[in-house]
Amino acid sequence: MNKHIFLDNLTARVGALAAGKKKFFSTSIKSEPFEKLVDSIEVKVPAIRGEETFELEAVTAGGPIGIAFRVEKWMGTDYPTLIYHHGNNERPFDYGKYAKNTFMQIFVKEKEAFDLNLVVVRAPFHDISLKEYQEKITDLENFMTMIAASVRLNEELIRTLPSNQKVYTCGISLGGWVTNLHRSIYNSSFAYIPMLAGSYLGELFLQSAYRRLAGSLALENEERIRELLNFDAAFSAVETKNVYPLLARYDRFIEYHVQ
Repeated sequence: MNKHIFLDNLTARVGALAAGKKKFFSTSIKSEPFEKLVDSIEVKVPAIRGEETFELEAVTAGGPIGIAFRVEKWMGTDYPTLIYHHGNNERPFDYGKYAKNTFMQIFVKEKEAFDLNLVVVRAPFHDISLKEYQEKITDLENFMTMIAASVRLNEELIRTLPSNQKVYTCGISLGGWVTNLHRSIYNSSFAYIPMLAGSYLGELFLQSAYRRLAGSLALENEERIRELLNFDAAFSAVETKNVYPLLARYDRFIEYHVQ
């Protein structure tokens, strides 16, 4: 067996054991569609004048939730801006030696090599403990609201910048879904760079090795999960040739032939 397939399968088994009863969507599969959630969320973004971390509040139908962004490098509005969205259960503001932080690994360590502004978004529920996070994602609407809030923050960030400034929306895994969903709804970035993500989000939980981490309630209602999480129709309806994706041939979660 290919080592990458073996490691993904092992990760899924270990993750399922660690999650126990707190698997994805194990307590509720009720939610509004992504489009309605994104439209209903309000986020006020202050003007960017330099390198700073901004702790914000996203107003949602279920109440306010914390969300944030960090300007890691600011060269000014004469330069392009890259907005990065982190992966599941990452801590994008933690630059410690053992931190789970792809933004740090990809961009922060080499930031002098990039002639652009670097901004990272911290999704809701990523400033709490893993135990608290696991509790949140047993409810499908919490999971979808988390993604929707990051999409809305991305859009509000773009709106604060000059209209002629090139903006690149980029993300990995969870952040890749945010990237693709933003294009599906707004398509206001100059280009999109989704890594290890597609537009069939429902299939991640229904047919990939990640299925082990989905609750029985979700697995018993596959069509409902597909209806709410897959956004392939909206993504395909956007005809702009502005997507530069990265998928992995042996990925057992974001399966190449599906996504």
